[in-house]
Amino acid sequence: MVPPVLEPFTLPFVQRGVLEVLILSIPAGLLGTWIVLRGLAFFSHAVGTATFPGWVLASGLGFAAPLGALAAAGAFTAATFGLSRGREDDGGGATALGLVACLAIGVILASDVFHSGSNIESLLFGSLLLIGGRDVLGASLAAGAVVLVSVLVGSRWLAVGFDRDNARALRSPPPLLDALLLALIAIAVTASLTAVGALLVSALFVLPAATARLYARRLLTLQLSSIGLAAVEAVSGLWIAVQ
Repeated sequence: MVPPVLEPFTLPFVQRGVLEVLILSIPAGLLGTWIVLRGLAFFSHAVGTATFPGWVLASGLGFAAPLGALAAAGAFTAATFGLSRGREDDGGGATALGLVACLAIGVILASDVFHSGSNIESLLFGSLLLIGGRDVLGASLAAGAVVLVSVLVGSRWLAVGFDRDNARALRSPPPLLDALLLALIAIAVTASLTAVGALLVSALFVLPAATARLYARRLLTLQLSSIGLAAVEAVSGLWIAVQ
C-alpha cells in the first residue's frame, strides 16, 4: 500500500516528470561543475532565455518547438563565442549583447510578424507535468552526449580551466574546447526548457553545483554531488508542486 504522501507518484504523468528530471540531473550536474568552475552561470541562464525567437518561429510556422529553440540557442552560442574570442574579459559583455538581440528579435517576430501569442509561459516556467515521450527522448540524448563528451575531454577542460596558457602543449586548444563546452550547455539547456523553463534553468544547472562547490575538494566528488543535489532538488520540487 502506497503512503498517502507518495500517492501522486503513482500517476503516470507525475512518473514521466520524475523520469525527466532524473535524466536531466545528469547533464545538469556534469555541466554545472564546469559552469561554476569557469564562471559561465550568466551564459547558461542567457542561452535559455535567448531561445525565445526560436519558440516564436516554431509557433508561427508550425514546426516542432524544440527545433526552433535549439536553432536559436545554437545561433546565440555561436554569436557569443565569436564576439568573445580574443577578449580579455570573461565574455559577459558578448553574452549580454547576444541576449538583448535575441529578445528584441523575438518580440519583433511575436508582435509584428506573426501577431501570435506564442506559449511564453511554457518557455519561462516549463510544464513538467505535461512531459511526453519526445521530451524524455530529448533529455536522454542530451544526457548521453554530455556524458560521452565529458569522459572524452573532461581532463582537457580541466587543463584549460586551470592553466589556459600551457593547455596547447597538452594538445588542448582552448578555443575549440570552449566552443564545445558552450555548445553542450546550449544543447542541455534547450532539452530542459520544456521541463523547467528559461527562468528556472539556473536552479537546475547552477545552484546544485554551486552548493556542492562549498564542500567538494575533488572534481569527481563535485560532479557526483552536483548530480545528486540536482536530482533531489528537482524531485522534491515536483513533490511539493503536486501536493
